Amino acid sequence: MSKLSLDRILQSQGFGTRKYCRSLIEDGDVLIDGVVHDNFKETLETDGLVLTVFDEEWVYREKVYIALYKPANYECSRKPSHHPGVLELLPEQFTWRDVQPVGRLDHDTTGLLLMSDDGPFIHAQSSPKRHVPKVYQATTHDPVTPELVAQLLTGVQLHDEPGPLAALTCEQRAERQIEIVLEQGKYHQVKRMLAAAGNHCAALRRSAVGGLTLDALGLEEGEWCYLDEAQLALLAP
Repeated sequence: MSKLSLDRILQSQGFGTRKYCRSLIEDGDVLIDGVVHDNFKETLETDGLVLTVFDEEWVYREKVYIALYKPANYECSRKPSHHPGVLELLPEQFTWRDVQPVGRLDHDTTGLLLMSDDGPFIHAQSSPKRHVPKVYQATTHDPVTPELVAQLLTGVQLHDEPGPLAALTCEQRAERQIEIVLEQGKYHQVKRMLAAAGNHCAALRRSAVGGLTLDALGLEEGEWCYLDEAQLALLAP
């Protein structure tokens, strides 16, 4: 448990600069348990604290861990170049908190994207040493063949890799769809592996990271949710 001044609490939760947070407090826009708190110097216990700012409730979180069902045509970047950034799908407070994507999904790839403002968590989850399996549904340009599946399981050679890369598992789901599980997380890996195996990826969706699945989260495209400790534990390899 820790105690912070009210202006620092608001700033830490992404409501803006400390000066702006002080003005919010002094203007009577911050309530706790239905009571206006207008002294920015007031110190409060942060554990279990619930703030109401502009009539919206915010639970104090030292760090945030988020799952987003990323739609197509959004970039996993804080400075997108050709498409909107995924942060546009989240409340503005998360931009102020420096929330960032954990890894990358291509702009045309949909599915489960983790986001956080916890630097060590982002680094750990992005590290190739963790070997966290990631599940993808890939729609192919040409029909799937047993030979294609066998190649992806055995391993295909990519131009900039020292040795072949293989899927952990690969199963045909439809005439032009496979479910493929990878743990390496290389750049454009599914697309490049399919190309190296003689096919082409027409669409790609990530449905799970570790034991955390989109189905269990119940998210629709463009929706997000906080992750609790039990859900975060599912990300362990």
